[in-house]
Amino acid sequence: MLHIFTLVADWLVFSLLGLSPQSKLGDALHFFIEDTTKIYFLLAVMIYGIALLRASLKVERVRDFLARRNRFTGYVMGALLGAITPFCSCSSIPLFLGFCSAGIPLGVTLAFLITSPLINEVAVIMLLELLGWKLTLAYILIGLGIGILAGMVMDLLKAERWLVPEVAKVYTAAEASKTLVVEPVEKEVLSWQERHDFARDELQEIFGRVWKWVLIGVGLGAGLHGFVPAGFFEQYLGAGQWWTVPAAVFLGIPLYSNATGVIPVMKSLLLKGMPIGTTLAFCMSTVAASFPEFILLKQVMQFKLLALVFGFLLLAFSLVGWLLNAWGPLLLK
Repeated sequence: MLHIFTLVADWLVFSLLGLSPQSKLGDALHFFIEDTTKIYFLLAVMIYGIALLRASLKVERVRDFLARRNRFTGYVMGALLGAITPFCSCSSIPLFLGFCSAGIPLGVTLAFLITSPLINEVAVIMLLELLGWKLTLAYILIGLGIGILAGMVMDLLKAERWLVPEVAKVYTAAEASKTLVVEPVEKEVLSWQERHDFARDELQEIFGRVWKWVLIGVGLGAGLHGFVPAGFFEQYLGAGQWWTVPAAVFLGIPLYSNATGVIPVMKSLLLKGMPIGTTLAFCMSTVAASFPEFILLKQVMQFKLLALVFGFLLLAFSLVGWLLNAWGPLLLK
């Protein structure tokens, strides 16, 4: 079915505009139109469908559910909830404050906060098409593992002492009382029309927030695909030296995208010859370790905690890159 977007791009670029498939402009424009239309279609279908399923899910329920878990189960559930809830780093900050005020351990909160931008249902669908089910599953497990491990490390280090004073005060008060204020949530049975209205509003809100990142991501991907000389990435980042992975991670830090917007860039990098591990390390740093995200996190974390989270993510993404460069080609078979 998705082949129709290739046909549409063929007609617009090669028939209507008369550009040659061998030209740089024609190749880049074809890539841009095909991937933009395909991603927008997947976004609309997946956001609406998932929203129908989670029409009754409330932020308070997420918080209350985590508040009732033991510590290790909390890490796992926090990471899983981060993976299935459509929150970017911007919208995760209010949830961070809500979790702290509920007395939920900081590690559980960070497991959610780190996993949420790394994994979402649209990105998973797009990765399935791009990488196949083996590498997509590996990406999901890696993202969950990074979130869970980060939560465990932060709790072992008692990282709550490095929250900003206002947040630390709320968190400490909730911990000291050992009384989690968990208000009962009434069971809601929504009609089909209410579920449709919720899904429609969710589609409009999320699509309105991410469409520009898709354009930026696909635009960058099209530029790389059409205009970067063949062999460029093989020459500078594709030879497999150990330093290419951390170099790719640091290149991604000044950028910002969500998981949906960065996948077209990933596609172009892979087509240009960058190894799979180096590519994923670059894209993970763009999504979860970028400067814009850490500027937002400065609202709730002191510099020491920011530096700790930042360093952990850089090390984790570099390790992921090295491992996938070694074993990723086997998963593509």
